[in-house]
Amino acid sequence: MPDTRTKQPNVNRPIVLIGLMGAGKSSVGRRLAKKLGLSFIDSDDEIEKAAGCTIEDIFDRFGEAEFRQGEKRVMERLLDEGPMVLATGGGAFMNSDIRARILAKGTAVWLRAGLEALFERTSRRGGRPLLKTSDPRKTLETLIKERYPVYEEAPIIIDTDTETLDSTVDSIIEALRADA
Repeated sequence: MPDTRTKQPNVNRPIVLIGLMGAGKSSVGRRLAKKLGLSFIDSDDEIEKAAGCTIEDIFDRFGEAEFRQGEKRVMERLLDEGPMVLATGGGAFMNSDIRARILAKGTAVWLRAGLEALFERTSRRGGRPLLKTSDPRKTLETLIKERYPVYEEAPIIIDTDTETLDSTVDSIIEALRADA
């Protein structure tokens, strides 16, 4: 009898990683894509390519509203490109139009992490416009309160607080097999 634990899930639509900054979407996404033999795309990278500047520059020059419009256009395009692992910006799933498209055309996976883990991870590197505040920890706390009730709409939720990247990837693959 074959060992079904090693069987890869049949992926026929984008796997869309959602969650707050620092949850591990890009790091986990790269490993998940490699393990599944899929392309990995970071929507933030695609937004930067389309805009010809960094996300931080978009926020500084044009504001968050303009960034969100560009994000929506990029997400609509990416969700039509078939199977892939797609890491989204933390706010993408908050847009009701983007959320509806993700839920209709992809499999949303929420990488959930607590405040302590997020604060520690986001403190390691800059380039996070929403955390350019006098109290980044408080900002993260506010984002958790605002976004986590919406993120709960994802059909797959994986806790990443104390997990390694590899164990998180394995948990996602297991959940994808169960969700199929």
